[in-house]
Amino acid sequence: MSNTVLTITDSEFSTEVLDAAQPVLVYFWASWCGPCRLMSPILNSLATQYGDRLKVAKMEVDPNPESVATYSVEGVPAFRLFKAGTVVESVEGAMSKQKLQDLVDAHLSSTV
Repeated sequence: MSNTVLTITDSEFSTEVLDAAQPVLVYFWASWCGPCRLMSPILNSLATQYGDRLKVAKMEVDPNPESVATYSVEGVPAFRLFKAGTVVESVEGAMSKQKLQDLVDAHLSSTV
């Protein structure tokens, strides 16, 4: 797939996330969120590292209220890991690169 973070909107969510053939990590963020700025380089790194096995998408919360409400995003940064259109992991708050890798690895290894 891609080695970059894909920016998506409410209108693209179904196609890019729910219908995706591979697992998708969705990163919910906001421009006014300080911790979100810390997470961006980590997400870029994950997209490069897992590009062949995982799609990484980011969605700004303010202009995309439908997905935010549907997936109960209460704070940012927030992460939802989808497999076959279903949320398999839901985490909110900034975290280390290692913790995010561990979260992803736990679900990617179960697909092999």
